[in-house]
Amino acid sequence: MHSGVRVVLREVVLRSKPAALLQASPKGTVPILITPAGQVLEQSADIMRWALQQHDPGDWLAATDAHCAVDIEVLLALNDQDFKPLLDRYKYPERHAEQSQVQYRQAAEHILAGLNARIQRHGALCRDTLCLADIAIAPFIRQFAQVDAAWFAASPYPALRAWLAGIVNDPWFEPAMQKYPQWQPGDAPVVFPD
Repeated sequence: MHSGVRVVLREVVLRSKPAALLQASPKGTVPILITPAGQVLEQSADIMRWALQQHDPGDWLAATDAHCAVDIEVLLALNDQDFKPLLDRYKYPERHAEQSQVQYRQAAEHILAGLNARIQRHGALCRDTLCLADIAIAPFIRQFAQVDAAWFAASPYPALRAWLAGIVNDPWFEPAMQKYPQWQPGDAPVVFPD
């Protein structure tokens, strides 16, 4: 959305994966993007990078700041390797009975504290303006916050809460989170952003 790069969007339901998805990406995970050159991108961050390489009006890739560009990669790895597994366990403790929901939340708090400290220091995760790390990580923090909204509202992470509220309340956020009807072969193309 931020880059303004238009794509044809196909909303899929994972319990009913269309053959076209599996043909493009046998992993059967979403999102995927098939570029105009035919390259299949299967990771959200790779899709975001590709779109921003086409047009990056806010320098979210931090092309002008090598230190921030390194921080982006470190933060994305932290999110993918450490935070997302804890988020899944916190959201669905019944599937991960090894520990309690509170224990999973507590295990994730060192990451929340680190993000909060970064935001206090910079204003955002890497600098005083948003970058790819902010946009890629915010949906996961939003999910975490929604598991126990009262706890998150009272948590000792005020900078993280304000940062998340700023992103969620930004005018581009709601259209980016819009739900679409499930795609079926033969449907008229849905172009995003429209």
